[in-house]
Amino acid sequence: MVERIVAIVFPVFAIAIGGWLYGRRHKPDMAFANQLNMDVFVPALVFAALADKSFDLAANQMLAWVAFLQIAASGVIGWALARMLRVDARTFVPPMMFNNTGNLGLPLTVLAFGDQALGLIVVIFMVTNLLHFSFGAWLLDHRVKWWTLWRIPVVAASIAGLAVSLLQVPIWAPLKLAIKMLGDVSVPLLLFSLGVRVADSALSDLRIGLIGALARPLMGLAICAVLVWLFDIQGTARALVLLYGALPPAVLNFVFAERYNQEPSRVASIVMVGNIVAVAIIPVVLAVVLE
Repeated sequence: MVERIVAIVFPVFAIAIGGWLYGRRHKPDMAFANQLNMDVFVPALVFAALADKSFDLAANQMLAWVAFLQIAASGVIGWALARMLRVDARTFVPPMMFNNTGNLGLPLTVLAFGDQALGLIVVIFMVTNLLHFSFGAWLLDHRVKWWTLWRIPVVAASIAGLAVSLLQVPIWAPLKLAIKMLGDVSVPLLLFSLGVRVADSALSDLRIGLIGALARPLMGLAICAVLVWLFDIQGTARALVLLYGALPPAVLNFVFAERYNQEPSRVASIVMVGNIVAVAIIPVVLAVVLE
């Protein structure tokens, strides 16, 4: 099991390290690449992930509530930690709220529970993305207007993908492949850009990174443990919720910080160190929940 998990996580680190090495040598400006990723490649990834999955949202609404409550509680605890650490809450809180449900949570779910659990994690993935690109964006820039959120490419892609899935709208196979190819660009570019930014991180950023890396899974696990008890969630769903709570910060937190110029070096450290720490934490969580 550990070997399989490392096999999933290793490419994440390999690409980020490649970006770190390139960033130290060439110091490129990744602003345009990140903007292009947010406007084109990430929306394509989200649409493809939602449109290509069939799931019963009504039957799994409890998981949607779990995702919402976990994010909200993590935000409150993260805000308190930010005050204690005397760091900007807009830097520290989003990585505590929004974890790596996409490029780590989805493959881990299939690995641990099989394809039959994919619909469960997609519900959580959808809620996390909608909140990240709406409330998460507003946290970094209060000028974001809630009633215009549907214009944000990723929010629009989430709504469209959900509609295609629920209404079972057929998509022409060549078009589906084209969208998927665009989406496949997003994750490697996210990781490479993350590595470039970490190359500029100061030692103090790495300290905050380590604190955030440990706080994110610990608070997530504690919150999700309370939620599975409160809602009496059993079986595969229970194990999945606990695994979800242990996931590290999402790479998208860094892209948001870069886009809104919110201490991106510090956020990059939290994300990078968090995903490194996940190599040790996730196998332990899986060993417990799969007993």
